[in-house]
Amino acid sequence: MGFADQFVWGLNAATLQDDAQHHAAEPLAAAALADLTGAGFGALLTRVKYADGSISKTFESGAQNLAQLLRIWINRVTEKGRERRWVKEGTEWDVRAAMTLYRRVAERSLAYWLDGKCDACHGTGTTHRMICQPCKGSGRGEIGGGGFEREKALDMVSELEGLLQAHNARSAALLR
Repeated sequence: MGFADQFVWGLNAATLQDDAQHHAAEPLAAAALADLTGAGFGALLTRVKYADGSISKTFESGAQNLAQLLRIWINRVTEKGRERRWVKEGTEWDVRAAMTLYRRVAERSLAYWLDGKCDACHGTGTTHRMICQPCKGSGRGEIGGGGFEREKALDMVSELEGLLQAHNARSAALLR
């Protein structure tokens, strides 16, 4: 069982007792400790990606976690865009255009990372027993937007995946 599975199991546990029979709190503690040494929102990434759709209690909605993650991710993409100088920010108009670009890249990259399945085949890679033509059998959809924006969004998707994998690896190491 991978760390993400253990984390989701811990979130859905009926009791968070920590004794010889119950270990549901350990993955949650490991995720919290891994956040202290990493980017600071890896547990939120894991929760939004894997757990928010599976919580069975009606009062626990994933929308609040997704909104929080989106705010954090927009700030992170803005920092990355400025560090990497995606757009020259000379005038006030340039700053507004850059902020719009950063927001669009953040929204598109997060949406694609959470669910980048092809719309035609729903991620299976086949339609009517044939290879899906829009995705060429990969099951992955396209990120919308222009070439420059799409390139930056794909870059940020790989950044998100790297953050998640690094967090889960740190958490799994702490869990051992």
